[in-house]
Amino acid sequence: MIVMDRMEWTSPNGRRIVLVEGDITRIAVDAMANAANSALAGGGGVDGAIHRAGGPTIMRELDAIRAAAGGCPTGSAVATGAGELLARYVFHAVGPIYRDGRRGEPELLAGCYRKCLALADERAVRTISFPAISTGVYGYPQKAAAEIAIGEVRRHLERPDTTVEQVIFVLFGKGAYEVYREILGE
Repeated sequence: MIVMDRMEWTSPNGRRIVLVEGDITRIAVDAMANAANSALAGGGGVDGAIHRAGGPTIMRELDAIRAAAGGCPTGSAVATGAGELLARYVFHAVGPIYRDGRRGEPELLAGCYRKCLALADERAVRTISFPAISTGVYGYPQKAAAEIAIGEVRRHLERPDTTVEQVIFVLFGKGAYEVYREILGE
């Protein structure tokens, strides 16, 4: 994969956040977060790209989760295998649809990141990639979403008990990359 831009931040304990502009399905990691919908039924954008690249086994696992639990609530995530992706797991995170920022959207978005990082620790994941959850068709403003995402990840990486050593934000397009670069640089 050709990476157009890249920026890194290292925590005092040596853990890293990396920003890249590119295609999340082409980054080799232990776990990949997916911007899913609450029905876990596949969709467009990142979700569609992950399902196309990962193959049908991911949807079969989601079918079983839907049969048992009915879906996934907003602000949470569920784990599946990664099929043909360059990962072991996919964490399907359901971000909020942005309305006005006063209906719990910030806490729900933060919950997506916290749940994915908890799933990572439960599975001894060392590397995880994230897209910009909820910023596509769900309409979350890029800057506000980046502040939440980077803040949650930084806090998690500073914990002494996490297995996560590196978080890669794989951002689609120069505009998203620049917003995240600005927030990470602060």
